[in-house]
Amino acid sequence: MMPLIYAHRGSSARYAEHTRAAYLQAIADGADGVECDLQLSADGQLVLLHDETVDRTSSGSGPLAKRTLAQLRELDFCSWKGAAVPPEYGSVRAQLLTLEALLDILSGAGRRIGLAIEFKYAVPQALRDRAAAGDRSLEDRSLEDRTLQVLRARGWRPEDSTAGNVLVSFMSFNPDSMLHLAASVPGRSLCALMEDTAIKDAVGENVSMEEAGAAGGAGDAAPPQWLSTMAAGERLVEDGVTGLAGPGMAYVRAHPERVRRWADAGVGLRIWTVNDGQDARFCLSLGVGELTTDAPAELRASLTR
Repeated sequence: MMPLIYAHRGSSARYAEHTRAAYLQAIADGADGVECDLQLSADGQLVLLHDETVDRTSSGSGPLAKRTLAQLRELDFCSWKGAAVPPEYGSVRAQLLTLEALLDILSGAGRRIGLAIEFKYAVPQALRDRAAAGDRSLEDRSLEDRTLQVLRARGWRPEDSTAGNVLVSFMSFNPDSMLHLAASVPGRSLCALMEDTAIKDAVGENVSMEEAGAAGGAGDAAPPQWLSTMAAGERLVEDGVTGLAGPGMAYVRAHPERVRRWADAGVGLRIWTVNDGQDARFCLSLGVGELTTDAPAELRASLTR
């Protein structure tokens, strides 16, 4: 059975990620859904961007959170990719997208299409350390609340999580984000993201995050907040708070038995970022139903060969 294929930040292998061109291409590529990262601009607008700064993906530099939407629209977010954008996909200045603009694009798809929204936070390290130590006074859920406000204005209904032809789901590595949304959004529309990454222990050997946690988190690159966050995400899935699990490909390779158990239990599995046919077939052998990829047309073609 063919899995659902979601375009990671649009068809980002073809055009610059999160741009108008990337999402229009994803629709043309026949993607079943698209994924995006959301952050707040300085003036509280929901903009699509993965990084905390605009350095990597634009002609500018500095923190996204310190620029207004108008200032962001002065930047070139597509030329760094080196792919010429056809005129029908809009001008250079039209490539930066807000959530509202993406919803407009998806509304014109002419078919049902999924939208997987990941919440991103630009939080200074000092505040992250305090939060990891249990200081809940720093929590700010305005990003999630603003997103729900925009979606409701577009006719979004939590019962089926649809806005017209767009089926919306919400994702985060932050378990508190998922718990906050669970108060008003059914679990089947929530996805706990998790990652298993090799890190260096005190003697410089690569170890898994679980091994580092068992060893007390020693090492120059062993962030204890990641260990606790991954475990918290797993608990959200195990406890049924989220009906979707979103492990990265490295996690799937490291924990195939757990992934298969979740699939057998009816948990929806959305794996990222799958650009290789061999990885895709391994996921399917475990019962995975959704794959997120930079190249949706190419991945679908590799699975039908």
